Amino acid sequence: MKAFTFQAPPNILFEAGASRKLAEIVAGYGVTRVMMVTDKGVRSAGLTKNAEKDLVDNGCELTVFEDVEADPPSHVIERAVVLCREKRIGLVASIGGGSALDTAKLVAYLAKSPDRLDDIYGVGLAKGERLPLLLVPTTAGTGSEVTPIAIVTTPTTEKKGVVSPRLLPDWAILDPELTLGLPAHVTAATGIDAMVHAIEAYTSRHKKNPMSDQLARQALALLTANVRVVCADGSNLEARSQMLLGSMLAGMAFANSPVAAVHALAYPIGAIFHVPHGLSNALVLTQVLRFNLPKAEALYAELAPIVDPKTEGLSISQKARLFVDAIASICRDCNVPASLADVGITAKDLNKLAEDAMKQTRLLVNNPREVSFGDALAIYTEAFGNRSAA
Repeated sequence: MKAFTFQAPPNILFEAGASRKLAEIVAGYGVTRVMMVTDKGVRSAGLTKNAEKDLVDNGCELTVFEDVEADPPSHVIERAVVLCREKRIGLVASIGGGSALDTAKLVAYLAKSPDRLDDIYGVGLAKGERLPLLLVPTTAGTGSEVTPIAIVTTPTTEKKGVVSPRLLPDWAILDPELTLGLPAHVTAATGIDAMVHAIEAYTSRHKKNPMSDQLARQALALLTANVRVVCADGSNLEARSQMLLGSMLAGMAFANSPVAAVHALAYPIGAIFHVPHGLSNALVLTQVLRFNLPKAEALYAELAPIVDPKTEGLSISQKARLFVDAIASICRDCNVPASLADVGITAKDLNKLAEDAMKQTRLLVNNPREVSFGDALAIYTEAFGNRSAA
């Protein structure tokens, strides 16, 4: 067996209503100055209200940074870092989607470390200390609460990642009640994002390992069994709980067996056209899966019965193709836009998308099949023109 390293947060709390325990956990760190990182939408929806009140009632001097933006721009992160230092914050907490959690990771690190953001893009370059960090997700998608990764949009609209064990939080606090109000289109996009994490972790060319494999399989089972349910009935707490658990397991899987071409091709869509990350993934998902079939057929065949039990007993080739069809069917059933054109992308944009995708070497190296510029352009062209493939 190949050697491998597996890293995860030291503490995970999963419970309906768990966000009400945030102040109790903060108290254990003996700090009084706390920064809450979130965005205006999450805060106006009341998802941080109880935690904010509990922190203040427990004697904390609370600073709320609510200016997080989707695909967080570097200047927003740097502004939050300045505020964190000015307020002499002792602990950073975040309640929000992946962008808020990613921002909080970097704020906690950069406020304590002498490093600059521009110096830590890449893998393993952030080696300093950070403030205590508690993360509470409000979507079942990114898995950011259990990953050592933060994604940033640079001033040139390129997405770059900071990958370091220093970004793993002290606590991941998962409260499925916070996901009950997610609209169906957000539920679908984030749920499919989590599915992509599981699939790409299982088929990653580098660092694939048996722990990630088991987590990815369990995550895919939970997600595919429940994503249609939560899109149709967002008030189903049990299904929401299963989705949140599946998202977390997929996050742990890809944190240790990294994602690949789906994400590499999705990043430019989000960075240039401000399409939400989960939807960006969904728009190219089935096209990338079909592209990968010649190299990933056996692995897709292993995943097929998880998604479609009727594939048991079929040939490897049949299983693999039916697996891709089943994923495409989920996207259609969840009403994900079927074409790049549906999100405002035009034919003349495809070349730029392919150029930017090729810059995502950190991700492309993990893909089971090598991706050239011509391949990326062909995938985008198919995703632009084929409205039936989701």
